[in-house]
Amino acid sequence: MREEVESLDITDVAANWVNARVLARQIDERIKALADLSDTPLFFGRLDYLHAPGADRAEGAEGERFYIGRRHVHDADGDPMVIDWRAPVSQPFYRASRKDPMDVGLRRRFGYTGGDLTAYEDEHLSDPAEAATASKLLQREIERPRVGPMRDIVATIQPEQDEIVRSGLSGTVCVQGGPGTGKTAVGLHRVAYLLYAHRDRLARTGTLVIGPNRSFLHYIEQVLPALGELTVRQATVDDLVAHVEVRGADDAAAAIVKGDARMAEVLRRAVYSHVTMPTEPVVVVRGSRRWRVPAYELEEIVRELLDRGIRYGAAREALPQRIAHAVLVQMERAGEAPDDRVQDAVARNAAVKAAVKAVWPPVDPAKLVLRLLGDAGFLAEHADGVLTEEEQKTILWDRPVRSVKSAKWSTADAVLIDEAADLVERTHSLGHVVLDEAQDLSPMQYRAVGRRCTTGSATVLGDLAQGTTPWATRTWEEALAHLGKSEGVIEELTAGFRVPNDVITYASRLLPHIAPGLTPVASVRENPGFFEIRRTSGDAEVVEACRELLANEGSTGLIAADARVPALTEALAAAGLPFLSPGEETTAETRLTLVPASLAKGLEYDYVVLDEPQAVVDGEPDERTGLRRLYVSLTRAVSGLIVTHTGPLPPQLS
Repeated sequence: MREEVESLDITDVAANWVNARVLARQIDERIKALADLSDTPLFFGRLDYLHAPGADRAEGAEGERFYIGRRHVHDADGDPMVIDWRAPVSQPFYRASRKDPMDVGLRRRFGYTGGDLTAYEDEHLSDPAEAATASKLLQREIERPRVGPMRDIVATIQPEQDEIVRSGLSGTVCVQGGPGTGKTAVGLHRVAYLLYAHRDRLARTGTLVIGPNRSFLHYIEQVLPALGELTVRQATVDDLVAHVEVRGADDAAAAIVKGDARMAEVLRRAVYSHVTMPTEPVVVVRGSRRWRVPAYELEEIVRELLDRGIRYGAAREALPQRIAHAVLVQMERAGEAPDDRVQDAVARNAAVKAAVKAVWPPVDPAKLVLRLLGDAGFLAEHADGVLTEEEQKTILWDRPVRSVKSAKWSTADAVLIDEAADLVERTHSLGHVVLDEAQDLSPMQYRAVGRRCTTGSATVLGDLAQGTTPWATRTWEEALAHLGKSEGVIEELTAGFRVPNDVITYASRLLPHIAPGLTPVASVRENPGFFEIRRTSGDAEVVEACRELLANEGSTGLIAADARVPALTEALAAAGLPFLSPGEETTAETRLTLVPASLAKGLEYDYVVLDEPQAVVDGEPDERTGLRRLYVSLTRAVSGLIVTHTGPLPPQLS
């Protein structure tokens, strides 16, 4: 198929050079989408239907066989050889069961090693005589060692995951999932499915995956290209609101207030405070005639624009046309017959421009936020009844800043500027947005994401128990409201496929303290995994634990409190043990990654050494946030975990 595209000659097809460039780009993208993956087979399953799908199921009707794969594959004649996993005919591969065989006589799973077919496993779903057994190939694929970036899970998607993946484009879905439930993979595969089912629409409107940090995005960036999807943009929330250079940081108290949804009202008041009611008439001179629009009529126009609730900038652009229209009405009453060209000329008249500038001046979002945070009087005027005096003092800068460029903006400030920018001019909306690790966002950050999908839909992924910011989400209903998607459906994934049972059971001891009422993850893995708690006398024993785990196949992560990273860096270097930073791809020679606890979220390793749990807790501004950070760190292991400590363990783990 790739060679067929590479051989296309568009010399005599394109009408002009623009068409030729567009066609060449489309062909190039198609070639990239058809790239071979050396260790990834073209198919992983087979379905034998009792009857041809869609055909009359009369007695004697012949069945049909389909091979299921990561993408559609056809032969030289165009006949399908492998059916895309997203096609409707492939759905029973994930949903069919003995209770509901969905007209499937046989489901076959193929096992591969390094891209070579090495095993297969059959289920005769419509045969009552065959006993139901757990799939060994499925378990093996789930437990396969993690080396390198995140991979697709198309061969192992479970029924409850498939329901979320195939839900419609029009609705917003929020997925609450504990560690190892596959929520990130579900979100990415949902994007792939939506691009398959609604390709034309999403090609026009665009799709976006939002992750918590660059390390996370680097970890997941190969999943969609492996499924043939190359057009999905990936970004962090900070990327979306990068109107200014972020060089500063807020303390927790200031960040909480700046991230509060009430700031949206403060900003709205501040933006529209620039509008002043006219006190003088507008006199337009055209030729020998003078046309006068009185102040009371101008005020009516201004109040009408304010009452419509349109964006500040859009109203400012409409104002000169409204004034010009009032002049044209007078012209028509005087017997003239002005047309649209005359109205446009009047709207550009110097007197009209001057009136608009005085009544509805332009607003620079960054300068507005600069004034709010630096001018106590201006802030008090617009935060009256919204923020308390103490809250206002919390977010005010210690000293006024001269300019936008010299200000040491924080990430929360950038979000405020983005809100102000949207009040002035509407933010472009995409067709679908995936928001991962959403539990850590502030209400104002949710609003920033929501602006990117006002006319589209969203997939929100997260775990309330893994919220590690002081402003972490309390309920998903609240989060969806801030996102502007109150109608969104909340789904919960509770079956754990990644974390071994002993590890998730130990980590779940923290749930009553960090997320009371949340359903603990139940591991469905047959392999219990490796779990050990070791009291150590120093860093050398921590390094030795890493060396011990590296004797196994797969990746190893050493997770530690951020303050412990420099000491462990020295210890690893002294021991001659090479290691990577989060987001760097593991290789056969270097399979150890040193991970600060603050960057562990969303990452996974076959084996993990977790250093000094109490230090992880103490590294956060409050105990609850620290315990949540510890919960995240404890649940990064796929096959085994060693907890090392010299001091006491947190009492919540006892």
